[in-house]
Amino acid sequence: MKVVSLQTHVVATPPPHVGGMYWIFVMLETDCGIEGVGEIYATTFHPSAMLPLIDDVFSRYLLEQDPHHVERFFRQAYSSGFTQRPDLTMMGVVSGLEMACWDIIGKAAGKPVYELLGGRVHERLRSYTYLYPRNITGEYDYSDPDLAAECAAENVARGFTAVKFDPAGPYSAYSGHQLSMEVLERCETFCRRIRQAVGDQADLLFGTHGQMVPSSAIRLAKRLEKYDPLWFEEPVPPGQEEAMARVAAATSIPIASGERLTTKQEFFKLLQAGGASILQMNLGRCGGLLEAKKIASLAEVHYAQIAPHLYNGPIGAAASFQLATCTPNFLIQESIGTWDGFHARILKKPLHWEDGYIIPSEAPGLGVELDMDVVRANSPYTGQRLHLQMAADPVDVKDTRPARG
Repeated sequence: MKVVSLQTHVVATPPPHVGGMYWIFVMLETDCGIEGVGEIYATTFHPSAMLPLIDDVFSRYLLEQDPHHVERFFRQAYSSGFTQRPDLTMMGVVSGLEMACWDIIGKAAGKPVYELLGGRVHERLRSYTYLYPRNITGEYDYSDPDLAAECAAENVARGFTAVKFDPAGPYSAYSGHQLSMEVLERCETFCRRIRQAVGDQADLLFGTHGQMVPSSAIRLAKRLEKYDPLWFEEPVPPGQEEAMARVAAATSIPIASGERLTTKQEFFKLLQAGGASILQMNLGRCGGLLEAKKIASLAEVHYAQIAPHLYNGPIGAAASFQLATCTPNFLIQESIGTWDGFHARILKKPLHWEDGYIIPSEAPGLGVELDMDVVRANSPYTGQRLHLQMAADPVDVKDTRPARG
């Protein structure tokens, strides 16, 4: 079996753009007619710049190769250009293409991918959701903790046993910084109101997107401990594991991190430093399914758990579910609502969510199939914004308006 062709589709998401401004899908075909699909979660460059990079990696390392040989593909791409080090953009491309290889491998074997990566461990996957926007512009009103509490209660009534929110913005390209007293108070108020609304029926997941210096993160954590969040997410910017570890050592709240990391090397450094006990790898960025399985094994050795990050399309989601299903130290899976809306419309059969849990597919491969009519109707992406963006200006303590990506 050999890979003989690649198609790449950049799909524009409709307002309110939940899951990002666009999704990059790659489709591989073999000489025996099996197709595999993957998704690249890469936000560093515009899709117009990504497309030739995807073609280059494909033509150098996958074209005319056996899709089963994912280790060979990963190592050659990882070493491309005499690098042999984590490269965010390269690993984004590799992640999507490797994902598509696994889809082919599973279809050829007639098995879900999780059965080929150790076998099913979990019959269903506990899930959580953000308190997602309520209006067409995609804005969530982080000046209204009562609205957040109401939204949290509604999601718990739907079956979710955990909800995530991130009122600590704005998220600036100049982070980390000290949070103002006003933002500290807002964060505590949100935690208090949401905890009052859901009681002990749900865990609180406090997101921060790495905008604080360690001392500010510790100040905030001390305020939040009384509400017993399940985690305090990425309190400082990625890149200095010891700084994350200083926060972890100063609070009883578990630290979760990893959505912006790639490869086992970066996750190893975080674990070695004691910087996190919950790893949030994104399958479309970290290096693919096999690399994610290795990262999960590293976590297991450190008595850490995984909670795969997911702010993208349904193909990356399906791959994430495959990993979670066969991973003993799986904790919880990020869910984009109940996988309705555009995430459902772009698939021939929607992802299965039921009463707070994701039900893994038993279909071969990744278990999903794109509706190509919907893909073509929403392609190509013609906007100029990246998948996600940070505020371009430094944070001013007198301007506490949450910036949107």
